[in-house]
Amino acid sequence: MAWFKRTDKGIKTSTAEKKDAPDGLWFKTPNGNIIHTRELKNNSFVCPDDDFHVKIGSKEYFEIIFDQNKFTELDKDMKSGDPLKFSDTKPYSSRIKATIEKTELNDAVRTAYGKMNGLDLVVACMDFSFIGGSMGSVVGEKIARAIDHSLKHKAPFLMISKSGGARMMEAGFSLMQMAKTSAKLALLDQAAIPYISLLTDPTTGGVTASYAMLGDFNIAEPEALIGFAGPRVIRETIGKDLPKGFQSSEFVLEHGFLDFIIDRRQLKSRLTTLLNLLNN
Repeated sequence: MAWFKRTDKGIKTSTAEKKDAPDGLWFKTPNGNIIHTRELKNNSFVCPDDDFHVKIGSKEYFEIIFDQNKFTELDKDMKSGDPLKFSDTKPYSSRIKATIEKTELNDAVRTAYGKMNGLDLVVACMDFSFIGGSMGSVVGEKIARAIDHSLKHKAPFLMISKSGGARMMEAGFSLMQMAKTSAKLALLDQAAIPYISLLTDPTTGGVTASYAMLGDFNIAEPEALIGFAGPRVIRETIGKDLPKGFQSSEFVLEHGFLDFIIDRRQLKSRLTTLLNLLNN
């Protein structure tokens, strides 16, 4: 007689009693590697098997950078208006309201100050989930005010860019933020306060053409998309095919527009070392 014998034939569990695995428990990289989300979070959202950097937002970057995730947020309740009464498939004001409800963010950048390995630091971090991380008047104003905080307290400023470019629904108001933020960064330079610009995937458009490329140190994450216009627009403008991967952080580094590429798992320690060197 077999050591095991089923007394009841067939599966008795009803459909209602069956339990599915919860959504978001596992993450699959573009290379096909699968990792548990808890392990992914503990690894700074980088897959250990292929070093793929998962796209993250301000919440995750603040957790990585600030000691014990303790920080004070600046201008938390600032929201975009609708100066042009813009409407495409829906009114801009309705789009803003829906995006705020969906993302639980008030705009495409969050600014905060706190300690990084004991060093004072002001951070502005963009969120791509808010209308593609587009730069509108609130984004420019919050970055400008964060720079003012750096100037007042003589604290280094870190800008983490992740954006599709200027926000079309604000037209000229959006483009004006390029000049405003650039002028504020010039004040940081005059005061000899370090400004580090971290470019992540993607950093494009008016953001690339302004504050993202004006750092004392311009650094980037691996394989980040960095550029001003898209490949098709550039190809039609210059009439030539472009090299493969020409808008990757590795290509940009090779051609002298970046100082170095940094693995997110080393971000906090490398930034601390860099700021300590600048302070000495």
